[in-house]
Amino acid sequence: MFQAELPPCDLVMAAVRNRFCQKASWLVQCRNIHTSLVQEKAKTGAEQIWLARQKKDPYVKAAREQNYRCRSAYKLLEIDTEQKLLKPGLHVIDCGAAPGAWSQVLIEKVNSLGQDPTASVGYVLGVDLLHISPLDGAVFLSKCDLTDPATHQKIVSLLPSGKADAILSDMAPNASGFRELDHHRLASMCLSLLDLAAIVLQPGGNFLCKVWDGSETNPIRDRLRQRFQHVKTVKPKASRTDSAEIYLLAKSYKEIQSSHR
Repeated sequence: MFQAELPPCDLVMAAVRNRFCQKASWLVQCRNIHTSLVQEKAKTGAEQIWLARQKKDPYVKAAREQNYRCRSAYKLLEIDTEQKLLKPGLHVIDCGAAPGAWSQVLIEKVNSLGQDPTASVGYVLGVDLLHISPLDGAVFLSKCDLTDPATHQKIVSLLPSGKADAILSDMAPNASGFRELDHHRLASMCLSLLDLAAIVLQPGGNFLCKVWDGSETNPIRDRLRQRFQHVKTVKPKASRTDSAEIYLLAKSYKEIQSSHR
């Protein structure tokens, strides 16, 4: 297309504008680079410490190699090896199931896929406030609050015969940064699972829940002793030594005697 030749003064102004735009573009690029560097520098704190720890963690490496969704699988594996909680044919509720590592262990242990044709076939029901990606051998209730009685009713409707042989919980609230507050929030969540146990747990059933050790731990133990024959504290090696998390294990749920004859 034909373009009219610009007068000399307009040519000068056009050159100045081009130069200015090039300079502005360069400044924007510099600012973006600076912003990126600042953001990268911000990662040198807690995030980089966490990443470095993950790289060195043998359980993280083992989880990748054995296709577990996260390292927490080894906490349950160790607890089960020592305490003999799981066997084929059990119906189990995995509370706080996301991302699904405990459910992966449970599927294997209770034979919910029928992988061992000579053993009883179990059932795994995972529940979490977060989304849980599907797993063959497990039924998931995602985006459900385990402290809500409505969730308890959903659980009953999904359990074969409405009953479970074990309730296991690795759930925890999002950390607020205030240790005592987080401790109380997790303790409250654990107590809500005792309400669930009163509805669905078979007599003789087992209960395992994570707590962050603190002032509410003993009251929870006392509540468990009222409802179970045996109560103990366990801390698997896969649980980091600098973590306040412990697990309260309660075995042999007592059948609640009705006051009406």
